[in-house]
Order: sequence, then structure tokens, then C-alpha cells
Amino acid sequence: MRFEDLELEPEVLDGLDAMNFIEATPIQEETIPVVLEGRDIIACAQTGTGKTAAYILPLLNLIMKHKVEGDQDAVRAIIIAPTRELASQIDMQFEGFSYFMPISTLSVSGGGNGAQWDQQLRAFNKGADVIIATPGRMISHLINSKISLDTVEYLVLDEADRMLDMGFYDDIMKISKHLPQKRQTLLFSATMPQKIRTLAKQILNNPAEINIAISKPNEAIRQMAYVCYEPQKIGLIEHIFSTPVESKTIIFSSSKIKVKELAHRLKRMKYNVRAMHSDLEQSERDNVMLDFKNGKVSILVATDIVSRGIDITDIGLVINYDVPHDPEDYIHRIGRTARANAEGEAITFISKEEQDKFGKIESFLEREVEKIALPQELGEAPNYTPSVNKPKRFKNYKNKKIRNRSIRKKLKKFRN
Repeated sequence: MRFEDLELEPEVLDGLDAMNFIEATPIQEETIPVVLEGRDIIACAQTGTGKTAAYILPLLNLIMKHKVEGDQDAVRAIIIAPTRELASQIDMQFEGFSYFMPISTLSVSGGGNGAQWDQQLRAFNKGADVIIATPGRMISHLINSKISLDTVEYLVLDEADRMLDMGFYDDIMKISKHLPQKRQTLLFSATMPQKIRTLAKQILNNPAEINIAISKPNEAIRQMAYVCYEPQKIGLIEHIFSTPVESKTIIFSSSKIKVKELAHRLKRMKYNVRAMHSDLEQSERDNVMLDFKNGKVSILVATDIVSRGIDITDIGLVINYDVPHDPEDYIHRIGRTARANAEGEAITFISKEEQDKFGKIESFLEREVEKIALPQELGEAPNYTPSVNKPKRFKNYKNKKIRNRSIRKKLKKFRN
């Protein structure tokens, strides 16, 4: 469906046209009409399918359509996101889509100085149409600044499953109690565990439920894995990057220490690499992400801090240096590639100690991820024997096309 076929205000369509957005994704096509009707929703769709625009566009439409004299002093919508990075990303998308509209937004998160706090407080008191906030910072303003949210008409919970995993259930409930009961609430999640349904019953009113490809990876992602011993992982990294990879790359590790060590090692090897982890100040994290997005940095070594909410369309390769703790984290990590109808590749390093975790991921995926033989110079690999029941084996990977040309050349060498 084309955006022009939806009942959107001319200013919203002008913003879409300027950004060259023509066709709605499935989640946008199903969600936007329901939001425009004024209904609460609980929407589930895999990462990279356009969930953010699925609520930004109808929110802008509703705010514009019902904008009246005196609204300049009113906060109309509150969006709660789990991390500063996601809040900032949402704010930037609002700015892009609302270019032709007199709508103001502000990202409210921690990590700044007193001046930033004062700016946030002015936005609450003087009115910003849309506030995008992390749960902790919103609670801080509610407690310390005694702000009023009486004018809020719309509440959006983005990446709700992630917020619950991070322990924000009580904060979300506290925030919702400070809002008018008569409001429209939109809950977006990449997965739909029982705790999300419990939350929805508490704060949503007769919601419409929308499900798009629940918790499954984008089919455009080519998934591969190396079974190896832990010391062989660094050799695999050196092997993959021994010739230039033709696209942006994210290497995920579950440990800040590993992220720092790996980034340092790659820098010594003269690769264009930066590290991203929670020890960095917010300004440093913003600079790293901006450099990565603009192509000044080609390899990002990161913890799961960037596994969600980072919308960079030209990431061609994701490497899991460590197996993520659960299948949902795996989905979100590899979902950083193959965005906006592009293709991508995801490679996971599976040490002997991590085999059971990866076996659970394969069971969740309902198939076995193809295993690539180790380069001969790295020695023998352990047998892959996870204790969980494995799905049907992936067959004949030699005939499957690997789209990253530099990796394709290397694998051809070791298959022959």
C-alpha cells in the first residue's frame, strides 16, 4: 500500500515525499489506520520492519488534525524508550517526518549536565508536543521536578519487551498512573511473552492486536556460524578482515572488557574501528554512532547497547563474537543488518562452552544455522554437540550464495 492511500494529512504526506517514502511496510499498513481510528494497540513485529514510523506518522497526523489555540503550552504525547540511543533515534525521525509541520519534540534522557536537566524541565512546563524519554529520566522528573502530564493524549511504549527485561516494569506503571486515564496507548514490541500481555492488560483499553512475523529473523539475512574454541575467535576476526569487507560491520560481544580489547587489537592492525559500550559518556557514544552512520568508522565493536533502536541502513555484516544469552537478543543483534529492503549477513562464533546456548537459538529458529569450516591455519574445531534437541540440519550450504564478496572468496578457498 502507498502512503498516499492512507488517510494522512497533507503536511504528513509532504514529509514522506521529501524523505522519498512511498510504500508502507506491512506493520505500517496495518497499524496506521487503527491508530488514526483512536484505538489502543499492541503491535508485535520483528526488528527492522518500520515500527517507529508506524506510530510516528499517525501521531503526527492526530496532533496536526486536532491542534488548537493554546496547544503550544501542552505536552501532547509521551514516548517511552529503553535507551538513550533509541530515544535520540526516535527524536531524529520525528524531526524528519515533521519537517513541514509546526510540531516540537525533545529527547529526555540521563547522562547530561544541569543545563540539559533545565532544558528538559522547560519542555515539560512550557510545552513540547512530543517528549521521547527513557523510563528512569521520566521518573526523576516526576519525583524531583513535580511535572504535570495532565495534557498528554498519547502514550507510546517502544521496545516494551526490552524495557521489561531491563527491569522497568514498575517505572512504566508509575508513569502511566501520572497520565490521564482518557488517553490512547500504543505498545510496540519485537516479541510477545506473557509479561507483555500482563502489562498490556494493566494499561491498555480494549487494544487491537497486530502481529507481523513474530520474533523471526528477516529472511534477507544470511545466517552462518563457526564452531570453534574460545582462543580461535580472534583468529577468525583477523581472517574475515584480512581483506576489506565492503560494508559497515558490527561485532557484538557480551563483555565490555572483550569489546575494549578487540577494538584495541583491530586498531593496532590499522582497521577503521571504534568501541561502543556503557562506560562511555553520552557525548562520546553520540559521536561514535554519528561517525559510524556517516561512514567515518567502518567497524563498530559493541555490547548489546546497540542491538536495538539503531537505524542504520547500510550495515552489511554482523558478527556475534559471543553467542547472545537468549534467542531474542540474537534476533535483535542480527536485525541490525538487512534493513530497508537490503540484504545482509550474520556470522556467529560458537565456542565449546556456548554450544548449548546456540542450540536453544536454533530450536527457537526451528532450523539449524549453517556451519562453516574453520580456516586450516586455525587448527581443528570442536564437534558441535549441544544438549538441546537440534532441528533438521541445514543441507548443502555449498550451493547457497553468500552475498558479501570478500567473505565469499575466503569461504570458497576453504571449501575446495
